[in-house]
Amino acid sequence: MALFEHTEYDSHEQVVFCHDKVTGLKAIIAVHDTTMGPALGGTRMWNYASSEEALTDVLRLSRGMTYKSALAGLPLGGGKAVIIGDAKKDKSEAFFKAYGRFVNSLGGKYITAEDVNIRTADIDIVATETPFVAGTASKAGDPSPHTAEGTYLGLKAAAKHAFGNEDLKGVRIAVQGLGAVGYDFAEYCAKEGAKLIVADVNEEAVERAVKELGAEAVSIDEIYSVDCDVYAPCALGATINDNTLKVIKAKVIAGSANNQLATRAHDKILKDMGILYAPDYVINAGGVIHVCSEAANFSLEDTAKRVKAIYGTLDKIFTRAKDENRPTGEIADEMAREILAKKLAEKIA
Repeated sequence: MALFEHTEYDSHEQVVFCHDKVTGLKAIIAVHDTTMGPALGGTRMWNYASSEEALTDVLRLSRGMTYKSALAGLPLGGGKAVIIGDAKKDKSEAFFKAYGRFVNSLGGKYITAEDVNIRTADIDIVATETPFVAGTASKAGDPSPHTAEGTYLGLKAAAKHAFGNEDLKGVRIAVQGLGAVGYDFAEYCAKEGAKLIVADVNEEAVERAVKELGAEAVSIDEIYSVDCDVYAPCALGATINDNTLKVIKAKVIAGSANNQLATRAHDKILKDMGILYAPDYVINAGGVIHVCSEAANFSLEDTAKRVKAIYGTLDKIFTRAKDENRPTGEIADEMAREILAKKLAEKIA
């Protein structure tokens, strides 16, 4: 498994493979860039089919965190970690204590937080072994509400550019994933009068959305092909791929999931199809802003202001993409690199 030749390797500063013999913990921590500050990024736990798949995920996710923090104006770099295993069977106090020791061994270069299948209670255990954590129950807490709010505001910016009006009343939104973020996001949209079509593997969450939000339920396979204006991926990534693009009818893609595009090439494919894509790491930055509020000691007012600024950042991206006739993801990457280059030049000077 070559690292430097890996297609997703992007001059990452450090990649650490972790194994604890006692608990069986297997994890990969990737520090992409620390130009802006220590690398902040959540830890996700997933039953990856292979170590190669886990490495691909952590390399992509950590790069996205660098760009996410830069465009959100945060004093943080980008990192991420993945734990390989079954979240329903492998978790234990000793397991997370072992992981905490690995995080601590990096001396603050990487700050972790919760992500997919990792809850605040798990992070609380990690925090007993290292101070380099954010989002513990006693401090910033659950970032999901701010992630959902930022995603909702980002969708409104996309609606303004795609439909000529940011008002979501009557807009048909296909929401894939009704977890903590996805449900809150759907609730924001429903309150504004949007028509929701929802899908999730959790039948209880779907039933709740139907009952409380007036949503229409479809299967997890049908969600891609439903007649809608907006497709909102709010679960795992890579749902924008060659197969789904054959059936997606939406003119806007705006959701909270990370790594929504299966490959970077799909950014241009979406542009060529006339679909407006809200770059994932920009629209879902509310979570990292929330977590950073703890690490950087932001006030509640400053945190709220930064989350609301997601609308303006996406507005700039959409405008520049239209003016330059380029894909939105490409523009977002370029804007993030410009911020990093400026900061690096200041350090050198």
